Amino acid sequence: MRFSLTMRIHARYYRLIFTGLMALLMSLIISTVLLLIKVGWSDHFFNDLLNSWSLAFVVAWPCAYVCAYLIQVHLLTRIEFHQD
Repeated sequence: MRFSLTMRIHARYYRLIFTGLMALLMSLIISTVLLLIKVGWSDHFFNDLLNSWSLAFVVAWPCAYVCAYLIQVHLLTRIEFHQD
């Protein structure tokens, strides 16, 4: 038996969902690495990680949304893509 989960969401939410998931994953990775570099492993590591990750995500999502908009609308529209 194969389980498949699919969702139907309007296309206008694509950028919002994509940047949200990207910001979620990237803020986790960056928070983890910076915390390990700055503090190292400690007994309170996961508590510190959740605190720093939540703050990083709050900053990362709007930044990713704005950057994705600027790149898609103002940069990628000026490039001619072709298939050879």
